[in-house]
Amino acid sequence: MRPENLILVSVDDHVVEPPTLFDAHLPDKWKAAAPKSVHRDGIDVWEFEGNVIPNIGLNAVAGRPPEEYNIEPTSYEMIRPGCYDIHERVQDMNRNGVLGSMCFPSFVQFCGQLFSKSKDLDTAIHLLRAYNDWHIDEWCGTYPERFIPLSIPPIWDPELMADEVRRVAKKGCHAVTFSENPYKLGWPHIFGGHWDPFFAACEDEGTVIALHIGSSSTQLELAPGAPMDIMITLTPLNTMQAATDLLWSPVLRKFPNLQFALSEGGTGWIPYWLERLDYVYQRHRFWTHQDFGDQLPSQVARDHFSFCFISDHSGVEQRDAIGVDAITWECDYPHSDSSWPHSPESVAKQLDGVSDDVVAKFTYENAMRIYRYDPFTTRPETRCTVEALRSEVRE
Repeated sequence: MRPENLILVSVDDHVVEPPTLFDAHLPDKWKAAAPKSVHRDGIDVWEFEGNVIPNIGLNAVAGRPPEEYNIEPTSYEMIRPGCYDIHERVQDMNRNGVLGSMCFPSFVQFCGQLFSKSKDLDTAIHLLRAYNDWHIDEWCGTYPERFIPLSIPPIWDPELMADEVRRVAKKGCHAVTFSENPYKLGWPHIFGGHWDPFFAACEDEGTVIALHIGSSSTQLELAPGAPMDIMITLTPLNTMQAATDLLWSPVLRKFPNLQFALSEGGTGWIPYWLERLDYVYQRHRFWTHQDFGDQLPSQVARDHFSFCFISDHSGVEQRDAIGVDAITWECDYPHSDSSWPHSPESVAKQLDGVSDDVVAKFTYENAMRIYRYDPFTTRPETRCTVEALRSEVRE
């Protein structure tokens, strides 16, 4: 498979929200309460209810050499316009030969935690809905053949979450973010029934629940003085814990058609994890009282989870143990782990020797099926390859 012939759909990218976010999607009644983008002291920040939320440098380093990466707050003029301008984003996707993208939020946090902390939740729900309308109608809707819409939930109320899932599903949005560990955010854990209205709505609508690393607003605890490299290296273990919590919880048995996407967690750890699940079940179920009927936990996991990778030779090599229908690809633009603008070349090296039909699954077919995304209805497949998209770049 030559890089230029690939078709690439990324299931994990990010948007740095533009200052005009709320302008066209929030009624005048609530505009005074909306977050405001403010330029001060040389950087751009969002202000909301007396709190200041900066853009973090590592969230928007696309185009910089690794030697310049840092976590300093940034201004819009310091980052690529493709981070926040939809037209420039599509141009950067073309430069990278990427056909489709699903974009996670930034300053509102992965599952809308910003709005959940509001002093006025009656107003916050309107701000959250405006955010989702902007994301679906403006960010994704400007180029609908290029984006997979992803909503954020009003995490403070499972009934409101269910209502929002159903509302945005009518607008064509079939993915929603949720926390890898809501207990760490101060909400109930997933082992009871608190979240059932939300889970039921997602199952009814066929909405995929995306659990992004860091969506619990916590990381593994580091010893004082520990290098930052330890945190960066171990971050995917958040995903392993989230998947393990769900697997042993009642959730997957109570909602047998519910689908979760484990976002930015990699794939190399999965074969051992699946093996360990079965080992634990076979040796300990008699006293822990777990019961999966005629299935093994590994089979249940494959039925409910999809996974994604940026650069993960181990996962590719063990693809059959993971399940080739459950693996997707991500670019992670514009974050520091991203392979932009050389994603096709990076993917081609990782998939060297893999059959064409499996390459197609990993690079676009699985993503299209899982997220009900079909750009081929409006864009001929011949115009969706890396080569075709790169030819559309404006000089």
